[in-house]
Amino acid sequence: MSATPSLLGLRLPASWAPRVDALQLRWSRLEARERLGLQLAAVALLLLLLVLLFVNPALKTLREAPGRLDELDRQLAQMQGWAAEAKRLQQLPAVNPAQASAALQAATDFLGPEARLTLQGDRATLQFSNLAGEQLGAWLAEVRRAARARPVEAQLQRGPGGYGGSIVLSLGGGGGS
Repeated sequence: MSATPSLLGLRLPASWAPRVDALQLRWSRLEARERLGLQLAAVALLLLLLVLLFVNPALKTLREAPGRLDELDRQLAQMQGWAAEAKRLQQLPAVNPAQASAALQAATDFLGPEARLTLQGDRATLQFSNLAGEQLGAWLAEVRRAARARPVEAQLQRGPGGYGGSIVLSLGGGGGS
């Protein structure tokens, strides 16, 4: 019995000495064919662990990569479209206050009695309730295009009949920021 046992070249605590000695004695009593079988089983187990820990996650990543890349490409194209639209809107000439006010009022009239527009200086505030998200999106697109108005603040609450809240717009024109 040795003071510091080793197993496969690893130094083990001295308290393990009896167990290691017993395993080594048992190993030496096995026939060559049995030792070979156990060695092959250990190699197979090691290969299985390697596959489970390293190969499978890598294969999963490879399988999912095309779908994730397609989604990222779609998001990039959408963001590039928004950037192009923002640049195009910035290059448009400013709209005079009377035209901007008329365009805002006309767009708001399409929302119906659930929406009320208040104009004050270079700001406009829309108070609304029970509007669909599509209605709000179309209204925002129209006021950006026709009145060159930009949303600067929004407070939205979703209710059973749609969205409610307020949107504050800046009527600064199209050529600035």
